Amino acid sequence: MVKIGIIGGSGLDDPKLIEDYEEREIHTKYGLPSSLIVCGKISGVDVCILSRHGKNHSIPPSLINYRANIMALKDLGCDFIIATSAVGSLKEKIMPGDLVFPNQFIDFTKKRDLTFFDEIGEDKVVHTGMAEPMSKEVRRILVGCSEELGFKKHDWATIVVVEGPRFSTRSESFMFKKLGADIIGMTAVPECSLAKELGIPYQTIAMTTDYDCWKKGEEPVTFEMVMQTMKENADKVKQVLLKAIPKIANRDEEFIKSKIRTIPNFPKPGIMFRDITTLLGDKEGFEKAIEIFYERYKNKEIDVIAGIEARGFIFGSVLANKLGVGFIPIRKPGKLPGEVVSEEYELEYGKNKIEVHKDAIKSGEKLLIIDDLLATGGTAQAAGNLIEKLGGKIVEIGFVINLPDLKGMEKLKKWNVFSLVEFEGE
Repeated sequence: MVKIGIIGGSGLDDPKLIEDYEEREIHTKYGLPSSLIVCGKISGVDVCILSRHGKNHSIPPSLINYRANIMALKDLGCDFIIATSAVGSLKEKIMPGDLVFPNQFIDFTKKRDLTFFDEIGEDKVVHTGMAEPMSKEVRRILVGCSEELGFKKHDWATIVVVEGPRFSTRSESFMFKKLGADIIGMTAVPECSLAKELGIPYQTIAMTTDYDCWKKGEEPVTFEMVMQTMKENADKVKQVLLKAIPKIANRDEEFIKSKIRTIPNFPKPGIMFRDITTLLGDKEGFEKAIEIFYERYKNKEIDVIAGIEARGFIFGSVLANKLGVGFIPIRKPGKLPGEVVSEEYELEYGKNKIEVHKDAIKSGEKLLIIDDLLATGGTAQAAGNLIEKLGGKIVEIGFVINLPDLKGMEKLKKWNVFSLVEFEGE
């Protein structure tokens, strides 16, 4: 099960939002974190919520025990960390109230413990790569949720992180603009880099509260200004997080679905055609699909994979190669040159059949069936019957897409069935 750590005053620790919660005091080798950590469930997903500045905003940025905060979330088993924060804008187009999802940082902090790797000795020195400090995967989901909610947002940005607690001078603000920074904050470093050292994907969701002090005609930032804008717009962050949390927990499914094109009214009116050619043509998407199948089946006893014509050949053969097993094609009539065994199945109007070479399957062999789509289930059922007719044992039937409204699962009840994604409707 996925567990998500949330840092900041997001308001998600509201008892009305979080289920089965408890407050936990976590001791780490770096001391206590900033607050008790609220652990519970949101939309069925395990979450751990930590108040970065303490419950009453009593800890200034320089005195936050960042190492204890990140280590506590690590000790609790968090797989991802989302950090909420207030930032100032260094760009005209990033306006107060906008949401920003930074992908890079510039570190201008001065007096913080920046690493877990600060011991002297052989094998103690570690240099962590930081070219991509924040999580592209989590950022994509957060950006998508913001777009669905209709919020004005900025998909990427460079955040310059200053020591605080004071705000910038005007000269500093102009310098940060010249350095290429888009927003300015006080807490993303070392939170982000510490999470990176521990291998925890981290992403900031930042709310713009002001224009720092560079913009003519705008009042220079004050703490009261920041808190007032946060109060007025905090519900945006809460809505994004509530929408994103289940998607992050099911990130692989969301990622695969995002790579599958939907074409309405094809091949006839009322049909939403799920086109996997876009998934096949996307390097990252196709690799992820094969990776999910591989992780599921790598420790199962499988002797051979049977792919159903035609797209089952694509996924099945690649997966068979990765698993180091053989591949058998299950074909439409008249396509195989040797002696075949066939199995009929019902269509909406009439019948069809599929075939396999009679000598392709040995009695007692364990087979995995792979196809692209489970709709009404007739073809997959016929494939299963065909394999069992030749003495094969079916480990599972795997699909890229399941259309549960078409009730194909009902025909496959006697076997284990798995799919990467599901789409509603026909």
